[in-house]
Amino acid sequence: MTPIQVLHGQPTPEELATVLAVVQSRAANRAATGPSRGPATVWTDRTPRPVPAPGPNAWRTSLWPR
Repeated sequence: MTPIQVLHGQPTPEELATVLAVVQSRAANRAATGPSRGPATVWTDRTPRPVPAPGPNAWRTSLWPR
């Protein structure tokens, strides 16, 4: 694992231990599940979206979340 440096502030030993526990937990979880592709966004989500129905407000509702 890459060394961790405190760049600003003076954390207490308890604060530093908490941060390291969280970082180690997330690293272990990532190692167990494999690398993720990150959160799904409109740009990365490949599920087909329904085509907006034509109508007077179609332009307004075309970008609403579905």
